[in-house]
Amino acid sequence: MEIQGNLLVTGCAGFIGFHFVEHLLRAGQAVVGIDNLNDYYDPTLKHARLDRLKQSQHFTFLKVDIADRAEMKQLFERFRFEVVVHLAAQAGVRYSLQNPHAYANSNLEGFLNVLEGCRHASCRHLLFASSSSVYGANTKLPFSVHDNVDHPISLYAATKKANELLAHSYSHLYRLPTTGVRFFTVYGPWYRPDMALYLFADAITKGLPINLFNNGNMRRDFTYVDDVVEAMARLIGHVPRGNPNWSGAQPDPGSSTAPWRIYNIGNNKPEELMHVVALLEQGFGRKADKRLMPMQPGDVLETFADVTDLARDIGFRPQTRIEDGVAKFVAWYRAYHRV
Repeated sequence: MEIQGNLLVTGCAGFIGFHFVEHLLRAGQAVVGIDNLNDYYDPTLKHARLDRLKQSQHFTFLKVDIADRAEMKQLFERFRFEVVVHLAAQAGVRYSLQNPHAYANSNLEGFLNVLEGCRHASCRHLLFASSSSVYGANTKLPFSVHDNVDHPISLYAATKKANELLAHSYSHLYRLPTTGVRFFTVYGPWYRPDMALYLFADAITKGLPINLFNNGNMRRDFTYVDDVVEAMARLIGHVPRGNPNWSGAQPDPGSSTAPWRIYNIGNNKPEELMHVVALLEQGFGRKADKRLMPMQPGDVLETFADVTDLARDIGFRPQTRIEDGVAKFVAWYRAYHRV
């Protein structure tokens, strides 16, 4: 898809947003980025990412909160975006137990403002972030977009499932093409400091204990950020047109007669958490002080992405080995923190 008009990336100072905007800028694409630069985690990291993006003359940054209806309306009226990549959200499973209203404001009200903006601007494609957390209580592996996902076990997951449903209603009513991508434990340089690998790296380098929930018996489909970005860049041009074989008698949860589609973006290879800790120990040359803990509310034992549809439709299958990805994260962490 050749983008002649304006392209918006929300959450551009976030982990995935930053990498995605950088990828687009390197390809010569002009980007408008918005972020509210909140303090859910240290804003210093967000500003450092933003400083790198601002080095490009093709990048325009505006400090906007997606939950502010008036600001969002003005933004879309000004730029009339052709393509919108929506990555802004209140993230974090555990934080949703402490501050549920933050999730309603950003993930529900904010997403509705994005949808309304896209509708009135006659946007050609909305690509938005969902999450592997929507699989919730499902135990059939690997997780497939064609599986029912009606049993979220955290409020965060419920808001992401709600995003998929809201997008479908707009696709059905207004023929707005929307694609949702379910991310599976994305990691890499410029990582979020509230995520497990970063927390482990902090603790290992400072000689502090790390908490391993469910006694460390967890498996995650760790997905390197460059793979995620490449898949998203390809999906921008893969505009959904509706599945002509979709049947209301046997409804497929991952597609629709409307121009709406859901994809998993995962590495298609779950890793033992203890193996990942061992790779961090190797990278930093120090042993971790492991503290075995019970299972946390809202957590799942294992994630495993079925990426068959992604490979078929855009010819891409994430393939960065965990050993290589962790080594790159460790190298960035050392440089950024001068360890």
